[in-house]
Amino acid sequence: MDILVAILCSILLLGGLLGCFLPAVPGPPLSLAALLMAHWITGAFSTGFIVLWIGITVAVVLLDYYLPVWTAKKYGATRQGVIGSILGMILGLFFTPVGMLGGLIIGAIAGDIMAGRSHAQAARSGIATVFGTLMSIGLKLVVSGILTYYTVMEFVRYFLA
Repeated sequence: MDILVAILCSILLLGGLLGCFLPAVPGPPLSLAALLMAHWITGAFSTGFIVLWIGITVAVVLLDYYLPVWTAKKYGATRQGVIGSILGMILGLFFTPVGMLGGLIIGAIAGDIMAGRSHAQAARSGIATVFGTLMSIGLKLVVSGILTYYTVMEFVRYFLA
């Protein structure tokens, strides 16, 4: 049973790390699920530790949606630019993560140009949208990486003890 849970945790951790880059996969929540399963088997983590990481995970998930829009708005993106960035990112998903970022910037610029912005203004808000997305990816990667570290170290300690 312990080995089966460890294998499932490994799959969740891998999915959690991949989910930092793929918008359809919830990275930090998958990593948190692995940590909770490790706790279920080993009982190693305190309640405060678990509550802290649940709170951090919820905050990062909310920021994941908020940061790209906030940076776009801060640098003058229009509503059409934000919608264009979302549509571009979704279309870019059919290619690669690079296609996703490319679709994001092209969609933001196209949306802002359709809203009557100059090319320079549209490019500025498109780049800001990509910057916000990269900040969001970085935050998710840090949280998932830390959760992965704690989970793996606990399983190593548990199985080698």
